[in-house]
Amino acid sequence: MGKDSSPVYEARYGWDRRTVGVVAGSAVFTAALLLPGTPLFARVLGLPLFGLGGLFMAYVALSRKVAFRVDGTGVLLGGSPARYGATTAHVPWADITGFVLWRQQAGGASVPYVGVTRREGAPALPGDGPRARAVLTHLVPVPPEVAMSSRALTGWHLDRERLLGAVAHFAPGTPVHDVS
Repeated sequence: MGKDSSPVYEARYGWDRRTVGVVAGSAVFTAALLLPGTPLFARVLGLPLFGLGGLFMAYVALSRKVAFRVDGTGVLLGGSPARYGATTAHVPWADITGFVLWRQQAGGASVPYVGVTRREGAPALPGDGPRARAVLTHLVPVPPEVAMSSRALTGWHLDRERLLGAVAHFAPGTPVHDVS
């Protein structure tokens, strides 16, 4: 069975339009900050932001770590590439009641997310706690428990058709709600 015909759905961090834009923009700003005559305060503030920020985005894209995976065991919510092991979570099918595709407004733009809804009493995920939930209650358009089990689509692309196919294969009848 070929990679595209496998019922397993896996997305990895890589180069997407947003990542290329951030890395290219960071490179331009970093080069401008290195021009002779650039004020010292601009270099002190700008180089860490644009230089290190651009390098970090390139690292994320080159890491090719798993960002999101749906297979026979459940769903792998890939973590932040900077702290991948500590922020990656596996949610078994027994804990999953559905999937939610949603968007978070961020200024004039919005960031797409994919998350799972989980049964009541499911074990806490990394970063979950009363403080995080209290903050999320005021910041996101979905319930805090959904936000805690969601991943932003930054540095990777979600193939909705393959996701739907994997969910239908491994957990028939599990709903996928698009509230974006």
